[in-house]
Amino acid sequence: MNPIVETAEQAKQNPEYLKALKELLYQLADDDLLISFRGAEWLGLAPHVEEDVAYSSITQNTMGHAVMYYNLLEELGDGKADDLAHGRKVEERRNGTYLEKRNGEGKYLEDPYYDWALAVVRNFFYETFKKTKLEAIANSSYQPLAYVARKVLMEHPYHLAHWKLWIQQLQSSTEEAKNKIKQRVLEAWEEFGDVLELGTLATDMRKHHLITIGEEELLDRWQKEITEVLLDVPNATLGKRYGSGRNGEHTADLVQALDTLAEVYNSDKSAAW
Repeated sequence: MNPIVETAEQAKQNPEYLKALKELLYQLADDDLLISFRGAEWLGLAPHVEEDVAYSSITQNTMGHAVMYYNLLEELGDGKADDLAHGRKVEERRNGTYLEKRNGEGKYLEDPYYDWALAVVRNFFYETFKKTKLEAIANSSYQPLAYVARKVLMEHPYHLAHWKLWIQQLQSSTEEAKNKIKQRVLEAWEEFGDVLELGTLATDMRKHHLITIGEEELLDRWQKEITEVLLDVPNATLGKRYGSGRNGEHTADLVQALDTLAEVYNSDKSAAW
């Protein structure tokens, strides 16, 4: 039976526990930060006004989730939440590489030729995994994290249902829509693999009951839910085309994202954003 850890001070008493806990928190925070940033780039560009409102709301919620994880890291002594979100180097980031992928060609204010099929597939894949991962963290030995996980899970069904509906509709739409979704699913299958990982400290995360299942079961549960919705499931192993973001391996797209995200922060790092 793993002991319950109720406070940051208690967590700090066990260096191995603390290290694994921080690694897990950085994964959760960085994943949500990056996918919410890419979502924010769709503001005013979604297919219709109702979707613009819905996607903006989902993005705002997701950014709020990232803030809660960064706040937990601040409590554990890793620095201010703003600095953790905006000031860390690329190689220190723990988000999956697929989540940092650009929405398409162009820039938000300069000819943003974005692909809605990418947004739909990426969010469906990610929100399905987020549900699976958070369900495995809801009974974490670290009580502050378990509380946040349960809180996020209360609103998460609406996020997942939104993207599941989009996938289902586009798979039954025009030939163009079907083909675009199929192409983006194939692409995601080659790139999503590292999102499903727990990184080099996966064993310690399980050992200390920070998460209740391991990588293999996370993958199985995620893949089961995905395949129940997709009409064309790739007959291939999930890949990591750009390496593992859990190990600090990232693409130039992350550099672009962080430069944009931190633009205001870098203008005055002493201010409270």
